[in-house]
Amino acid sequence: MSKKLSGISKTIAAIVLIIIIIVAGVLVYFYYGSTQPKPTLTVYALWTGTEQYNFEQALGNFTQNTGINVTYYGQTTENLLVSVPQQLANPPYDVDVIIAPWPYWISDNSPYLTTVNDVVTESDFPANIINPVKDESGNLWAAPFKLSGKPGFWFRDSFFQDNGLTVPTTYDEFKNTLLPAIKAVPGVEQAIASGDTVGWPLSDTAEGFIIGLGGYQLQLDLEKGPSARNWTDPQVENVFGNLTDLLEAGYFSTPADWEAQLAKLWDGKYGIYWQGSFITTLPEIQDVNDLDFFPFPGTNGVSGSVDYAVITKDAPHLNEAKQLVQYLAGADAQEIMVGQGGFLATNVNVPSSAYTTIDKKVVAFMGEPGMTIVPDLDDTIGGQWQQTFWDQLKLLWTSPSTSTMNNVLEALQTAAIQQQGP
Repeated sequence: MSKKLSGISKTIAAIVLIIIIIVAGVLVYFYYGSTQPKPTLTVYALWTGTEQYNFEQALGNFTQNTGINVTYYGQTTENLLVSVPQQLANPPYDVDVIIAPWPYWISDNSPYLTTVNDVVTESDFPANIINPVKDESGNLWAAPFKLSGKPGFWFRDSFFQDNGLTVPTTYDEFKNTLLPAIKAVPGVEQAIASGDTVGWPLSDTAEGFIIGLGGYQLQLDLEKGPSARNWTDPQVENVFGNLTDLLEAGYFSTPADWEAQLAKLWDGKYGIYWQGSFITTLPEIQDVNDLDFFPFPGTNGVSGSVDYAVITKDAPHLNEAKQLVQYLAGADAQEIMVGQGGFLATNVNVPSSAYTTIDKKVVAFMGEPGMTIVPDLDDTIGGQWQQTFWDQLKLLWTSPSTSTMNNVLEALQTAAIQQQGP
């Protein structure tokens, strides 16, 4: 009997020892697992200055909620377009998440990206925002983060009031009343500011005229390519003919650094400036309450540029990168961004109360009945055609004439056929 009890005691002791070992292992796992530092993600995007600061506020909230740190590196347009794809094609590399506004760039680089179907709820976004980054097989290659509306001509409200200027409701009022009146104001150099870097934002101004004078369908057709609409089409010629008339009349300034032009607008050297709503966050705007805009008179469409977040195929920290992209696509992150001004949400669950007063006006305009939001023209077509578009617009701006315009449209037609087919 005593031997039996002794055997049972040993068995119980062995079981207890096993339980102690298991519990100790679990405790050690959770202790060291919770104290080990989480990896730091690397993110590339195009933002600097105020835009970078605002983005980093959203990243800070992500870190606070997850414990995952994020290091952000601002890129130039040229670097993101050219150098970064070369990195992606030749791993290893450090970047986990990239944010870019070019659907064609995302499509071209999809072999080096990870799909985001498992972290993005498509029904949270309008179809025209999701579809540009979704392929025929249903693969979703990017998460919509935020939208930069390009609603029209921006101006200082006090400048208009002090000089008895009124917002035009027709193109005739714009061309024959407002522009001459601005040009006559003492101290004004030209009525309209022309910004430039590599050809942007002259491209945005041209798009404003294409949509405003030709209608949103014209821009959609041009984005599809020559099979839908030629650049030598009479309707396109009419649009660019009107633009050329204004250039020849001296209403547009010589193209110069786009941000420096914003400062000159504020100083009263120019009266109006076609730009995106992101300018409301920039330091050149000294009082956002004195800033206003008016759309192209009579327009039935407005261009919007979406910033998309992608995950690299060989991301050093794939699981954490997915967490970040899921967060950026969500309403919480986007509410933080729009609350700081200058950008609009892509996620339909962000409440209107999140917007600043001026951004709420932009949202209201873009949401008007009958108003169609169309993708950015040159960002959608992309490739060599985009570079041709930028170069040809600089030529038209600096040497405006009917002859130059015809040559510009012929060059755009040739480039479109080469890239998109006849």
